Amino acid sequence: MRLGVDLTELDELDALLRRKWFRRFVFADAELAHADGLAATRRAEFLAGRFSAKEAVLKVLGRGLFQGVVPHDIEVTRADGGEPCVTLSATAARAAAEAGISEVSVSITHKRDLVAAVAVGW
Repeated sequence: MRLGVDLTELDELDALLRRKWFRRFVFADAELAHADGLAATRRAEFLAGRFSAKEAVLKVLGRGLFQGVVPHDIEVTRADGGEPCVTLSATAARAAAEAGISEVSVSITHKRDLVAAVAVGW
């Protein structure tokens, strides 16, 4: 079992979220489509939460942001009950297999200007 934790300030990503390359590098198509349907403030909060979740999952995989796993290969969607659901593909799936990880779960929380995520893999 491996654990990963990340903490992000909401304004930490402001400049990067305006860059198309960053959005495409970090977020899966479904995540961007969902974000595009939200009001500006909620969109920033949503994307910061997804970013924090991906950082936590990268730690579970034993990788950093630019260490062989493309963040958009870690997709964080919502399950039917509303909880975050992680799907690993391509580079993320290979890293998980190399680390002996077959399942990943994540929790995301927002409070004022902070977003935290905890991921666990087994």
